[in-house]
Amino acid sequence: MRILFSSYAFRPAVGGIETVSAILADEFVSAGHEVQLITETAGDDLERPRYGVTRRPSLPRIFSLLRWADVFFQNNISLSTLLPALAVGKPSIVAHQTWIRNPDGGLGWKARLKRMLLSRVTNVAISQAIADDLQRPCVIIPNPYRDSSFRLVPGIARYRDLVFLGRLVSDKGVDLLLRALREVRREGSAPTLTIIGAGPEEHALKALAHELDLGNQVEFAGEKSGDELAMLLNQHRIMVVPSRWAEPFGVVALEGIACGCAVIGSEDGGLKEAMGLCGITFKNGDQTSLAAALERVLGDRALEESLRRAGPAHLLRFKPGEVARAYLQMMGDSAR
Repeated sequence: MRILFSSYAFRPAVGGIETVSAILADEFVSAGHEVQLITETAGDDLERPRYGVTRRPSLPRIFSLLRWADVFFQNNISLSTLLPALAVGKPSIVAHQTWIRNPDGGLGWKARLKRMLLSRVTNVAISQAIADDLQRPCVIIPNPYRDSSFRLVPGIARYRDLVFLGRLVSDKGVDLLLRALREVRREGSAPTLTIIGAGPEEHALKALAHELDLGNQVEFAGEKSGDELAMLLNQHRIMVVPSRWAEPFGVVALEGIACGCAVIGSEDGGLKEAMGLCGITFKNGDQTSLAAALERVLGDRALEESLRRAGPAHLLRFKPGEVARAYLQMMGDSAR
């Protein structure tokens, strides 16, 4: 099968969609299919993929690739490539990675147009939360994680308490986590926190940690990747995903679970689906609720271990091969 794969964002940009697109494209090729990927992200891919990558394609190039393809697959809806696919009548599958809404929750003209076009494609939602918001028939296929990278590492002592992994931006709620950590300390406990990542809020967060007198508890580790990141996660007991906004899914939770962490995450959206029985939730944006969740897991080793033991069975559904097979089945059905 010849698959034209559209990912508006792709490597070398860093993010959830970029990672999922790279995993799926690799898996499609490994399953014996031909893949051409188109993206609006400029730059070079240092990983030398086994498929063609066209960056910022012209409209004639898009139509040429559509004529070549048996099926068009779009990882998150984008009008610039979906409209040509629909114009030529190419069987099209769209995986919805996030909410089709404005940042304020409203619907602008682009969001309305995208929603109007959903009746002409096969829709996949990465979580039940996304499917419910779309209010359209959807197949739910969750996102995969890199099981070759995120895994249990034998011989690593789990001597650190809390870890955050992600971009340091306001939506991710790291400031909320720092304030909740201060509340926990007032109750007589002083757990450690490692913050892995970088972003525009880094300076402000370091200043907040100093203001809250958390310097001895908090380490800003910067960006990590590969084996170094996996080893660092393996050293921690609990991953915290304190997002303020409703996460559509939450691959980061899978990465923590795969490295043996129990998880604490915010309630709204699809994050709790990614966590499954491997974590507990707190109310989005509520530092007192987060502090209570921290105290609950930190203070109950039996609960922590039960969350950790649920990991291996939970992760089976999110293995790259399993997720790719579900997509390829749909593509085969659509291309007939």
